[in-house]
Amino acid sequence: MAVDYTVIVVYLAGMLAMGWWGMRRAKSKSDFLVAGRRLGPTMYSGTMAAIVLGGASTIGGVGLGYQYGLSGAWMVFTIGLGLLALSLFFSARIARLKVYTVSEMLDLRYGGRAGVISGLVMWAYTLMLAVTSTIAYATIFDVLFDMNRTVAIVLGGSIVVAYSTLGGMWSITLTDMVQFVVKTIGVLLLLLPIAVVKAGGFSEMKAQLPTGYFDPLGIGGETIFTYVLIYTFGMLIGQDIWQRVFTAGSDRTAKWGGTVAGTYCLVYALAGAVIGTAAKVLYPKLASPDDAFATIVKDELPVGVRGLVLAAALAAVMSTSSGALIACATVANNDIWSRLRGAVGRGGGGSEPHDEVKGNRAFILVMGIAVICTAIALNNVVEALTVAYNLLVGGLLVPILGGLLWKRGTAQGALAAVAVGGLAVVALMATYGILANEPVYYGLLASLAVYVIVSLATPATDAAVLAAWRERLAGRGSEPAAEPKEESVTR
Repeated sequence: MAVDYTVIVVYLAGMLAMGWWGMRRAKSKSDFLVAGRRLGPTMYSGTMAAIVLGGASTIGGVGLGYQYGLSGAWMVFTIGLGLLALSLFFSARIARLKVYTVSEMLDLRYGGRAGVISGLVMWAYTLMLAVTSTIAYATIFDVLFDMNRTVAIVLGGSIVVAYSTLGGMWSITLTDMVQFVVKTIGVLLLLLPIAVVKAGGFSEMKAQLPTGYFDPLGIGGETIFTYVLIYTFGMLIGQDIWQRVFTAGSDRTAKWGGTVAGTYCLVYALAGAVIGTAAKVLYPKLASPDDAFATIVKDELPVGVRGLVLAAALAAVMSTSSGALIACATVANNDIWSRLRGAVGRGGGGSEPHDEVKGNRAFILVMGIAVICTAIALNNVVEALTVAYNLLVGGLLVPILGGLLWKRGTAQGALAAVAVGGLAVVALMATYGILANEPVYYGLLASLAVYVIVSLATPATDAAVLAAWRERLAGRGSEPAAEPKEESVTR
């Protein structure tokens, strides 16, 4: 496998080199956290597709195809639907806000009192998202090098932490573009056709497998509904996704660039399910569906191609991991630490000027170490990811969408919705089990009910706050800080 090893090593070295190059571009907070808000449509589409299609979408998507057939595409398909909805209906308004975090948006909308608790919920979500992506390194490096699980997590995680710390969003954007190209070539152009041919073509696949494998709804209506609640709505409100929207150079880029990325996700979803279905024909008795991707790559692909496809899997994991890591660090610094520092300043301790790029870089490093240590301690990726999305959707979906769509929503209603929804999800996961559907169902309903009731029972949001909010949504309000206006980066 010397050729395969060479492909992987060159790829990893390239990631670090781009991190170093990105460091030279990250001269301000805006550069470091949102790539200067000047990405053009090509880079925006590629990086947005890269971040939403991670290890769960690639390795997990193939595993679902192995287990359920073509209907296994639904998980990744609902991710694509969420990205399409975000891009077409909300992204332009979100980009015009010129903020750095979801909690800052809540502060703007509700008058500065909803950000702290929402920041804690969003931090927990982004931390667990980064952890689940980091755990996936163990699977890939085990196939490549028969490597110890802990060593694999430390190796993969350290590379992501290194290039993310060096250049922030610029480094992540550059590496994500490479990762997008590698995933497209490795999964769509190489693995997909090879897997179908090795399985004997679609006619042979249909002859070998039960008809349920070709039923579009075979995975079950309740499961599809849960995917929509968790992943489609999760795409609308996640800090990792919003932070990419903030990088768009214009409203048009945010809307149509994201639409292209969402459409790409739909194609990727079907490809993963077809690959998994082919793997079921070739290896009908695998111990775990999640082994399907690694097994078909290892046994069926020629030398060199195998290395490129494994690099594609590594790219999928790294893109999600780096995006979640910078989101986690941004929330920790901007929404939690800066508020604590400000409170100390108001108490007489002072709040001296500091280098914002250096401070955000330090937070990425600290959060990266925390992610690696947590990933080593945890084993179950699915449970960790489920906890993350249940907290996100149950706690934050209602106050965020309510703030965008319902002017009568109040700060008290938003705070109550976050607290009740989040606590309900945690309690219900303890009662029904982490993987049960009930926690997100009932948690979301509780959050919605409390938001409406408390908002109607409390005074409406101050007219001046709403006027400032509308100005920002229209792109006419003042920005958090002066940012240099430069040409959009299109390639």
